[in-house]
Amino acid sequence: MKTYLSMIFVALLVAVSGCGEKKHSDEVAEKGAESKTTASTEIPALYERQGELASAAEWPKTKEKVKELKQKIGENPSDVKPRLQIAVIYLSEARITGEHPYYYPAVLKILDDVLAIEPQNFEATTFKASVKMSQHQFAEARGLAEQARKINPSNAYVYGVLVDANVELGNYGEAVTMSDKMQELKPSLESYSRASYLREIYGNYPGAIEAMKLAVDAGLPGSEPQCWAKNTLGHLYETTGQLKQAEMQYKEILAMRPSYAFALHGLAQVHKAAKRYDEALAELDKAAKVMPEFSFHEEMADIYALQGNKQKADSKYREVVKMLDEDARSGHSVDLELCKLYIKTNQLDSAVAYGLKEYAKRPKNIDVNHALAAAYFKDKNNDKAKQHIGLALRTGSRDPELLEVASAIAVAAGDKAHGNRLLAQARKTKI
Repeated sequence: MKTYLSMIFVALLVAVSGCGEKKHSDEVAEKGAESKTTASTEIPALYERQGELASAAEWPKTKEKVKELKQKIGENPSDVKPRLQIAVIYLSEARITGEHPYYYPAVLKILDDVLAIEPQNFEATTFKASVKMSQHQFAEARGLAEQARKINPSNAYVYGVLVDANVELGNYGEAVTMSDKMQELKPSLESYSRASYLREIYGNYPGAIEAMKLAVDAGLPGSEPQCWAKNTLGHLYETTGQLKQAEMQYKEILAMRPSYAFALHGLAQVHKAAKRYDEALAELDKAAKVMPEFSFHEEMADIYALQGNKQKADSKYREVVKMLDEDARSGHSVDLELCKLYIKTNQLDSAVAYGLKEYAKRPKNIDVNHALAAAYFKDKNNDKAKQHIGLALRTGSRDPELLEVASAIAVAAGDKAHGNRLLAQARKTKI
C-alpha cells in the first residue's frame, strides 16, 4: 500500500482554515469567552529551508507573513486566529520541506496554546488530530477527530480525518461510512482521493483510478494538492503495470514543479521497474536533496541490493534506521516501517518484534498483518504467517505484493493450487 497520510494535510491546508465555518467558530468562542486564559506568546521559529527550496519565490513571503502574525500574537495573545494561521503555514512547510521532526512538535505546541485559550476550538482540534495521524498516533487522532465532529458535525474535512484514522486502525467499514458522509457534504479533491484509496483497499483498482482522476480534475491546476493527487494517480498506474501512464503523470507534475520530490521518487520507481537502476538512483538523489524523506533513501538501498552492491545497500539501510529513530524521538511511531526494513535486511527477530508492537496497537490493519506475515514466512514460521496473511486478505485487496506473499505462504503450507490462483490474481492486477 502507498503512503497516504500526507493527503490529510492537502484537505486541511486547502479548506479547514476559514472553511466557511466562521459563524460556528465565533459562537464557540463567545460561549467560552469567560474561560479564556492567556497562552504563551512564544511561537517556535520557522525552520530555515535548504537547497533549491530556499530560493523558491514564496519563501520570503512566508517568512514575512510569519513575522507579521507573530507581531499580532504579541499585541493580542488571546486572539487565536493568527496562531491558527501560523499552524497552517507550518503544516505546509512540513509537507514542502519534509522536516516533520521539527514542525510536528512545533505545530502541536501552537495548537495546545490555542486550546488553552479556547478548549472547544474546532480548527485546533482538527489540526491536532491530523498531526497525530501523521505521527502514526492513530487511536489518539481518531479520538480528537470525534471531539471535533461533536463541535461541528457539518464540516466535511473532519470526516476526512476520520476516514484516515479508521483506515489505519483497520475499521474499514467505518472508513467507508465516513467517506460517504464527506462526499455528501462536499465533493472535492480530498473526498475523491479518499474514495479512491478505499476502492484500492477493497481490490477495485479501475474504480480507484477513476476516483483519483476526479480528484485531479477537481484540483487547482498546478497547485500542490493537485500535484499530490496526480502523483497518487501515477502510483496507481504503476501498481497496475501501466508504466507509461505513470511516467506521464510524474513528468506532467515536474513540468509544473521541477522540485516536486514525490514525483521524482515516482519517476525513479518507473525506472526501477524497467531495470534502469542508474537513472532511478539519479532521480532519487534529486528527491533526497529536496527533502529528507526516509523512503527515498530506503528506495536507494533497495536498488543497491538489486545491483548486488551489498555494502552500499547495508550502509544506506543503516542511514534509514537513523532517520526513523529521529522521527521516533519527535513523537512519530515508526514500528511498522522498522518491521518492513528489518525484513529486507534479514534481521527477522527485530522485524517480528516491531511488527508485533504495531499489531498490538492496530490488529485489524491489513498492512500491519501483511508485514507480519512476510516476517514470519521469511523466518519459516508458516503457521503464524498463515494466520496474519488471512487477516491481510480480508478486504479483498488485489495489491500485487500482498498477493505474491500470500501465494508463497499457501505453497509452503502445501496448497499449491491456491498459491497459483493468488499468483494469477497478482499478475492480473498488473495489466
